[in-house]
Amino acid sequence: MPTAKKLPSGSWRCLAYSHTENGKRRYKSFTASTKKEAEYMAAEFLMDRNRMKDCRRWTLGEAIDKYIEIKRPILSPTTIQGYEYCRRCCFQNLMGVAIDRLDSNMLQEAINAECERVTPSGKRISHKSIKNSFGLIRAALTRFLPDRAYHVDLPKVPRRIKRQLPDPSEVYDAVKGTRMELPVLLAMWLSFTMSEIRGLTKSKSIDGEFITIREVLVVVDRVDVRKEMAKEEARNRRHRMPKRIKELIDQVEGDIIVPMTPSMLLKGLKKCLRDADLPVISFHDLRHINASVMAMLNVPDVYAQERGGWATDHIMKSVYTEVFSRERQRIDDVIDGYFESFV
Repeated sequence: MPTAKKLPSGSWRCLAYSHTENGKRRYKSFTASTKKEAEYMAAEFLMDRNRMKDCRRWTLGEAIDKYIEIKRPILSPTTIQGYEYCRRCCFQNLMGVAIDRLDSNMLQEAINAECERVTPSGKRISHKSIKNSFGLIRAALTRFLPDRAYHVDLPKVPRRIKRQLPDPSEVYDAVKGTRMELPVLLAMWLSFTMSEIRGLTKSKSIDGEFITIREVLVVVDRVDVRKEMAKEEARNRRHRMPKRIKELIDQVEGDIIVPMTPSMLLKGLKKCLRDADLPVISFHDLRHINASVMAMLNVPDVYAQERGGWATDHIMKSVYTEVFSRERQRIDDVIDGYFESFV
């Protein structure tokens, strides 16, 4: 245990061995107003140094496992599920390598190999998946080897080619009068995601003329998990409830507004579109339709971002408190007027 010495100034200084450089022992100095505090700081440094020394013996797989456990209490179940999938299936040629042995060249070779890897179904791994899974590796290495720097080139994610989406009125005509009408309107009109729609309840989400995202329902390991908060703070938003959507909600029996599984929502939408001879789109594409409508109506970005839950924390905090100002109500009137023209 390092011992602190009193300085002429009255403060206490404690030296802790850091490392050996060019044959000389190097020490880190800790200064505090009391002897006990200075010694505590030095002891804490030594404990961390020894802990980091142990970390260097871990394999990459062990480092990722420990990183996931550290993050588990503060990340969403779906994010953790994604991390665990990467741990099991991605960059497997690196998982048994000690992290102290990893360098930029080894990581680059692994990235190149991952770009060439083919799944059991015969498909190449997408560049986006490679970037995401390497992001987990980088995070784990940064956590346990903060003094290391790695320089690698990741594959570029191809620019997404915008597809021609069906007209909103055509989509509505296809689902009108079916059990898909309410979930489709919630997504296409209010820009709610599937997990947000499945999390809506009359008891918690409905407040007079407003509908609020208070919970989301996600699938983790094939089991529904209800969460009180959405993945991002900006997603916890409140909208004025359009008349047609309120009418449909009032017709629902029970507390859960859309008691449907993801599979039911996906298959239901596809069936309605096929029956109407419309191009099949994903359920998430309904939010793209909503964004396109707002762009067409020249809705200011700040309101479009807030309505869709795409805002940063800064925009969320600066806009959310005023979302039902006179200007926001005017924006709602414009969007509601568009959809009500064909609903």
